Amino acid sequence: MDFTIRAVRPEEYAALGEITARAYLDDGFLSFGEDDAYLHLLRDVARRDAEAEVFVAVDTTDAAGTVLGGVTFTAGGAEWADIAREGEAEFRMLAVAHAARGRGVGEALVRACVDRARAVEGCARIVLSTQRTMTTAHRVYERLGFVRSPERDWNPVQGLDFTLFTYVLEL
Repeated sequence: MDFTIRAVRPEEYAALGEITARAYLDDGFLSFGEDDAYLHLLRDVARRDAEAEVFVAVDTTDAAGTVLGGVTFTAGGAEWADIAREGEAEFRMLAVAHAARGRGVGEALVRACVDRARAVEGCARIVLSTQRTMTTAHRVYERLGFVRSPERDWNPVQGLDFTLFTYVLEL
Protein backbone atom coordinates (compact mmCIF):
# COMPACT_ATOMS: atom_id res chain seq x y z
CA MET A 1 0.00 0.00 0.00
CA ASP A 2 1.13 3.53 -0.68
CA PHE A 3 -0.68 4.88 2.39
CA THR A 4 -0.93 4.12 6.08
CA ILE A 5 -3.81 4.21 8.55
CA ARG A 6 -3.24 5.76 11.97
CA ALA A 7 -4.77 8.09 14.56
CA VAL A 8 -5.32 11.62 13.27
CA ARG A 9 -2.98 14.37 14.46
CA PRO A 10 -4.12 17.91 15.38
CA GLU A 11 -2.28 19.42 12.43
CA GLU A 12 -4.43 17.22 10.14
CA TYR A 13 -7.82 18.27 11.53
CA ALA A 14 -8.46 21.00 8.95
CA ALA A 15 -7.46 18.82 5.99
CA LEU A 16 -9.59 15.88 7.10
CA GLY A 17 -12.51 18.16 7.92
CA GLU A 18 -12.42 19.62 4.44
CA ILE A 19 -12.07 16.18 2.79
CA THR A 20 -15.09 14.95 4.74
CA ALA A 21 -17.17 18.04 4.00
CA ARG A 22 -16.26 17.98 0.29
CA ALA A 23 -17.05 14.26 -0.01
CA TYR A 24 -20.54 14.74 1.42
CA LEU A 25 -21.20 17.99 -0.46
CA ASP A 26 -19.76 17.05 -3.85
CA ASP A 27 -21.39 13.61 -3.86
CA GLY A 28 -24.78 15.10 -2.99
CA PHE A 29 -25.15 13.48 0.43
CA LEU A 30 -26.26 16.64 2.27
CA SER A 31 -29.94 17.44 1.73
CA PHE A 32 -29.45 21.16 2.28
CA GLY A 33 -26.02 21.57 0.65
CA GLU A 34 -23.85 24.27 2.22
CA ASP A 35 -26.72 25.13 4.58
CA ASP A 36 -26.97 21.59 5.99
CA ALA A 37 -26.64 21.52 9.79
CA TYR A 38 -24.59 18.31 9.59
CA LEU A 39 -21.81 20.08 7.67
CA HIS A 40 -20.31 21.68 10.77
CA LEU A 41 -19.99 18.25 12.43
CA LEU A 42 -18.27 16.85 9.35
CA ARG A 43 -15.69 19.64 9.50
CA ASP A 44 -15.17 19.53 13.29
CA VAL A 45 -12.50 16.85 13.43
CA ALA A 46 -11.04 18.32 16.64
CA ARG A 47 -14.30 17.68 18.47
CA ARG A 48 -14.67 14.18 17.02
CA ASP A 49 -11.11 13.37 18.05
CA ALA A 50 -11.71 14.67 21.58
CA GLU A 51 -14.96 12.74 22.04
CA ALA A 52 -14.30 9.58 19.96
CA GLU A 53 -11.43 8.16 17.91
CA VAL A 54 -10.53 9.38 14.44
CA PHE A 55 -8.42 7.37 12.03
CA VAL A 56 -6.77 8.94 9.03
CA ALA A 57 -5.26 7.53 5.83
CA VAL A 58 -2.01 9.29 4.94
CA ASP A 59 -0.09 9.05 1.65
CA THR A 60 3.35 7.52 2.21
CA THR A 61 4.65 8.40 -1.24
CA ASP A 62 5.04 12.12 -0.54
CA ALA A 63 7.10 13.79 2.15
CA ALA A 64 4.15 15.93 3.24
CA GLY A 65 2.07 12.87 4.19
CA THR A 66 -1.03 14.09 2.40
CA VAL A 67 -4.29 13.18 4.13
CA LEU A 68 -6.35 10.92 1.86
CA GLY A 69 -9.38 10.25 4.06
CA GLY A 70 -10.61 9.39 7.50
CA VAL A 71 -13.30 7.89 9.71
CA THR A 72 -14.69 8.30 13.23
CA PHE A 73 -14.89 5.26 15.53
CA THR A 74 -16.81 4.97 18.80
CA ALA A 75 -18.08 2.40 21.25
CA GLY A 76 -21.76 1.82 21.92
CA GLY A 77 -23.33 4.20 24.39
CA ALA A 78 -20.70 6.87 23.80
CA GLU A 79 -21.29 10.46 22.61
CA TRP A 80 -20.80 9.72 18.89
CA ALA A 81 -22.77 6.45 18.76
CA ASP A 82 -25.94 6.84 16.73
CA ILE A 83 -27.04 3.22 16.74
CA ALA A 84 -24.38 1.19 18.57
CA ARG A 85 -25.63 -0.42 21.74
CA GLU A 86 -23.70 -1.76 24.70
CA GLY A 87 -21.32 -4.44 23.43
CA GLU A 88 -21.12 -2.86 19.97
CA ALA A 89 -18.90 -0.38 18.18
CA GLU A 90 -19.78 2.01 15.38
CA PHE A 91 -18.03 4.02 12.73
CA ARG A 92 -19.23 7.19 11.07
CA MET A 93 -18.24 9.90 8.65
CA LEU A 94 -16.11 7.68 6.41
CA ALA A 95 -14.72 9.90 3.66
CA VAL A 96 -12.01 9.65 1.01
CA ALA A 97 -10.67 12.57 -1.03
CA HIS A 98 -11.89 12.43 -4.61
CA ALA A 99 -8.32 12.25 -5.95
CA ALA A 100 -7.55 9.24 -3.70
CA ARG A 101 -10.54 7.10 -4.63
CA GLY A 102 -9.94 3.72 -6.22
CA ARG A 103 -6.78 3.07 -4.15
CA GLY A 104 -8.43 1.01 -1.41
CA VAL A 105 -8.36 3.84 1.14
CA GLY A 106 -12.01 3.49 2.17
CA GLU A 107 -11.73 -0.26 2.60
CA ALA A 108 -8.53 0.13 4.65
CA LEU A 109 -10.26 2.64 6.94
CA VAL A 110 -13.19 0.25 7.46
CA ARG A 111 -10.76 -2.59 8.21
CA ALA A 112 -9.03 -0.36 10.78
CA CYS A 113 -12.39 0.17 12.49
CA VAL A 114 -13.11 -3.57 12.49
CA ASP A 115 -9.67 -4.25 13.99
CA ARG A 116 -10.25 -1.57 16.63
CA ALA A 117 -13.67 -3.04 17.50
CA ARG A 118 -12.11 -6.48 17.93
CA ALA A 119 -9.70 -4.93 20.45
CA VAL A 120 -12.54 -3.50 22.57
CA GLU A 121 -13.26 -5.88 25.43
CA GLY A 122 -16.79 -7.24 25.24
CA CYS A 123 -17.46 -5.89 21.75
CA ALA A 124 -19.49 -8.46 19.81
CA ARG A 125 -20.28 -6.50 16.64
CA ILE A 126 -19.66 -3.33 14.70
CA VAL A 127 -22.51 -1.33 13.17
CA LEU A 128 -22.93 1.59 10.83
CA SER A 129 -25.53 3.81 9.19
CA THR A 130 -25.36 4.77 5.54
CA GLN A 131 -27.47 6.62 3.04
CA ARG A 132 -29.29 4.47 0.52
CA THR A 133 -27.46 6.27 -2.31
CA MET A 134 -23.96 5.46 -0.99
CA THR A 135 -23.83 2.34 -3.14
CA THR A 136 -20.04 2.28 -3.56
CA ALA A 137 -19.67 2.17 0.22
CA HIS A 138 -22.33 -0.55 0.44
CA ARG A 139 -20.24 -2.75 -1.85
CA VAL A 140 -17.19 -2.27 0.40
CA TYR A 141 -19.18 -3.15 3.53
CA GLU A 142 -20.68 -6.24 1.95
CA ARG A 143 -17.30 -7.39 0.60
CA LEU A 144 -15.96 -7.20 4.17
CA GLY A 145 -18.82 -9.30 5.55
CA PHE A 146 -21.22 -6.66 6.82
CA VAL A 147 -24.89 -7.54 6.36
CA ARG A 148 -27.91 -5.28 6.09
CA SER A 149 -29.93 -4.93 9.28
CA PRO A 150 -33.14 -3.25 8.07
CA GLU A 151 -34.76 -3.65 11.48
CA ARG A 152 -32.32 -0.99 12.71
CA ASP A 153 -32.81 1.51 9.86
CA TRP A 154 -33.67 4.95 11.18
CA ASN A 155 -34.39 8.55 10.21
CA PRO A 156 -32.27 11.28 11.86
CA VAL A 157 -34.12 14.18 10.18
CA GLN A 158 -37.68 14.65 11.35
CA GLY A 159 -40.10 15.70 8.63
CA LEU A 160 -37.83 14.56 5.79
CA ASP A 161 -37.72 11.19 4.02
CA PHE A 162 -34.13 10.45 4.99
CA THR A 163 -34.03 6.87 6.20
CA LEU A 164 -30.52 5.58 6.84
CA PHE A 165 -29.71 1.96 6.05
CA THR A 166 -27.81 0.02 8.68
CA TYR A 167 -25.22 -2.72 8.43
CA VAL A 168 -23.83 -5.09 11.08
CA LEU A 169 -20.70 -7.22 11.25
CA GLU A 170 -20.53 -9.92 13.93
CA LEU A 171 -17.00 -10.07 15.34
